Amino acid sequence: QVQLVESGGGLVHTGESLRLSCAASGIGFSSTNVDWYRQAPGNRRELVATITSFGTATYVDSVKGRFTISRDNAKNTVSLQMDALKPEDTAAYYCHIAVQSGAAWRSYWGQGTQVTVSS
Repeated sequence: QVQLVESGGGLVHTGESLRLSCAASGIGFSSTNVDWYRQAPGNRRELVATITSFGTATYVDSVKGRFTISRDNAKNTVSLQMDALKPEDTAAYYCHIAVQSGAAWRSYWGQGTQVTVSS
């Protein structure tokens, strides 16, 4: 059974940093792309960053230069380093992978970790 568990959220002030982690069980991360999404109350879930199985990272424009996604395949974890945090970064952050099973793809989500940035 695939499980994703996020950790590292919290309450910080503007300009401070947090490091989120996503730990996987039941699947090896090394062959999958891994995404970080976020969702603020009343907003749609937004793709924040993706790291491919080859280690290529992409980011939504609003976090470029401030967030860094990385992976440690040996530990089966993916991290999101968030620097220079802003109040608009406040949201629940979710780890996501999509795994192919036959002709279909199945999405797996973690339970989320809350990030709150006070001004």
